[in-house]
Amino acid sequence: MRGNVFIAGLGLIGGSLAISIKKAHPQAKIIGYDIQDSVAKLAEALNVIDKQASSFQEGAAQADLIVLAVPVLQTEEMIEMLADCELKDQVIITDTGSTKKRIMECARIFKDQGVTFIGGHPMAGSHKSGVTAAKGHLFENAFYLLTPEPDTDEKQLAILKKWLEGTNAKIIEVTAEDHDELTGVVSHFPHIIAASLVHQAQHFNENNSLISRLAAGGFRDITRIASSNPEMWKDISLHNKEVLLNLLTGWQKEMQHVIDILKEESHAGLFHYFNEAKVFRDQLPAKSKGAIPSFYELYVDVPDYPGVISEITGYLAEERISITNIRIMETREDVYGVLLISFQSDKDRKRAKICIEKHTNYDLFLA
Repeated sequence: MRGNVFIAGLGLIGGSLAISIKKAHPQAKIIGYDIQDSVAKLAEALNVIDKQASSFQEGAAQADLIVLAVPVLQTEEMIEMLADCELKDQVIITDTGSTKKRIMECARIFKDQGVTFIGGHPMAGSHKSGVTAAKGHLFENAFYLLTPEPDTDEKQLAILKKWLEGTNAKIIEVTAEDHDELTGVVSHFPHIIAASLVHQAQHFNENNSLISRLAAGGFRDITRIASSNPEMWKDISLHNKEVLLNLLTGWQKEMQHVIDILKEESHAGLFHYFNEAKVFRDQLPAKSKGAIPSFYELYVDVPDYPGVISEITGYLAEERISITNIRIMETREDVYGVLLISFQSDKDRKRAKICIEKHTNYDLFLA
């Protein structure tokens, strides 16, 4: 496709969209804007975008497609700015925000202007952030949710999907209300629970500093999402307040049920509770990307001797397998190895497993 694509917000998501759109539509011109001028300059230097817009308004005025790849509160602000801009006829505006109901309500301002706004949410992420981490395959096999209004022009919706075909994502259409409920259950709510678990550990750590050392194992892994950007999650939680309040009320009932089972010392009740959770969890797709970005991790049960880490990384380097993180586990409870290596993709992780097995007899486990 030909045309100008204006991407406002050149972080991981905006930068990766720019790359994937350009890959599928090499004749398109990618114009970029970021509130940090240095970021936009860097994006242009890295060829993530073709040209930096001198201002938000100037970039929007040229565009056939406008992508707002910024946090949700900033998305609302940009929608209001766009309502006062001179835009092209038939321009399509979309966003990448993690909540949709409030954004779609805000975007109704375009109805009288004949401008099509289609909410979007690519459900993918990475260990790293910023435009330097942008990559064209970030959204591959990830879910990409679109929230068109019931009266959205089908032709405009088809054009947006055509622009996004280079993402190789699984595009699904849902209502804004369904989107917020779905992401609330599988993404927003788990962030609150992870944060609450960390708070609880912190409180106990005030009286016994051994807690922080023991928490370096499985606890650190199940609460990793609590390390996400607090400013972003503050905004998301407020945007999806009603859904989260409903889920938290249900969580209180769930925890009361566990309290009752423990008080009764019900062996059958506890077994059923844990087994039911295990069965459902084991049925979850292992290969597809979900709402929370996957970490492709490999546990290696190595002996403790000098040089063992450089030995492992040396084997991987020989086969040109990149790693994103590596750390030594301090506790082994519920952990299948003392060395934890993270990779960018499941393909790299599987290659690494074969590589290490070829050179050693260490036990390995794919998390």
